[in-house]
Amino acid sequence: MDYTNLLNDNTGKKSKVGIIGATRGYGYTLLAQIPKVRLMELRVICSRHPEECLEVLKEIGYDEGRIVFCENKEQIEGAGEDDILIVSDYRLVMECGITALVECTGNTAVSSDAALLALGKGINVYMVSKETDSVCGPVFNQAAAENGAVYALVNGDQPRNLLDLYSWAMLLGLEVVAAGKSSEYDFVWDRETGEFTYTDGSGASESLPELLKHWRYEGRETLEERSKMLEKYTGVISADLCEMNLVSNITGLVPAAPFLNYPIAKISELADIFIPEEEGGILKKTGVVDVFYNLRGTDEASFCGGEFIVVRCENEKMWDILRGKGHVMSKNGKYACIYYPYHYMGLETPVSILLGDFMGIGTHTECRQVTVMAGVAEKDLPKGTILSVHGHHHAIEGLVPQLIERGTVENLAPFYLLNGMVLLRDVKQGEPVTLADVDLSQGEAYKLYTKGLEI
Repeated sequence: MDYTNLLNDNTGKKSKVGIIGATRGYGYTLLAQIPKVRLMELRVICSRHPEECLEVLKEIGYDEGRIVFCENKEQIEGAGEDDILIVSDYRLVMECGITALVECTGNTAVSSDAALLALGKGINVYMVSKETDSVCGPVFNQAAAENGAVYALVNGDQPRNLLDLYSWAMLLGLEVVAAGKSSEYDFVWDRETGEFTYTDGSGASESLPELLKHWRYEGRETLEERSKMLEKYTGVISADLCEMNLVSNITGLVPAAPFLNYPIAKISELADIFIPEEEGGILKKTGVVDVFYNLRGTDEASFCGGEFIVVRCENEKMWDILRGKGHVMSKNGKYACIYYPYHYMGLETPVSILLGDFMGIGTHTECRQVTVMAGVAEKDLPKGTILSVHGHHHAIEGLVPQLIERGTVENLAPFYLLNGMVLLRDVKQGEPVTLADVDLSQGEAYKLYTKGLEI
């Protein structure tokens, strides 16, 4: 998309942004970028730790003289129009004159309530908390349409970036066989030393000169051997499945497998891997979402947790021309891989906010609960076990996530509604957590989830 019209906007209009969950990770990167964006200004940030908000704003370079702490609506009304407000109650954010609410707490109860409060007031909502969208996305999109507001996932996180790439393909009439992303960290191998490194910041590495035998892709056998060698570095990651859940619910694409496939692959191999089994790939069906681990040499660029689509090549002569330009294509010439090797977190999120605030772009009324993310017991879990979301990947200890089509869900409990739940009975290893195993009936987010199932 060409953003020149936005760049040249001289109406004086600005996006007035409020952020909930503001100071760390994603929120920090957005706070750092907002001062660079001419059509945008920060109005309010919300955190349970308001003093931390002040320190972060000062560190980034915001004018301390404009920063005001507010504890109630009266103090907000008494603040200057150009002040930057800090509040600890998320419900006060909607009282600050904002046009855009960015929600990035990752807390399903808070973010679902905040989103509906904002949309009900006609405030545009930009959802970073993918956990919440995975269970409430259909309802939020409908609420936005009903209230003349925008509800949008945000650029900078993989689901929106992948949706942009997918919609580009749809506009051009391309058939998308598979869509997905790389998992967050790379598998890096040094051909000269044989040293293998997993780039998750842990410094995990080992000598694996035998990887040379499986460096060149020669079919599914190559993937099987890589998987055996690197098994201890692999696993089903909650954040990956959640992100593909979001994409599935908007596009209608379904999971390639309940736990996704996670092949260990190089970028140049993707068009040979994410294709039907009968043509040498790994897919049992097409029109799917999936994830891979990026394997690369030490002198090769990272995929950066980026996004890809694999499309069918229908005009042989046209794709021969494109192959000559260096595009990634399958050996049989029937498929091509198109990709974005990035997701820049809050740095690029202003694009989504401006597209929504200025152009009304974002809401997907076609969003449905196409797939549901559930949890399977990794070990026997006794009655009384408290389930809790924790860690960088927002996992639940004792559960491995799975992503399944809604038609086969039956009574399975959505993964991100399990936070804080107590098991009402024993769940054996290999069994999924069902609605009979926990009491979700009093949760507002669960009520929104069930309402979404009716859409």
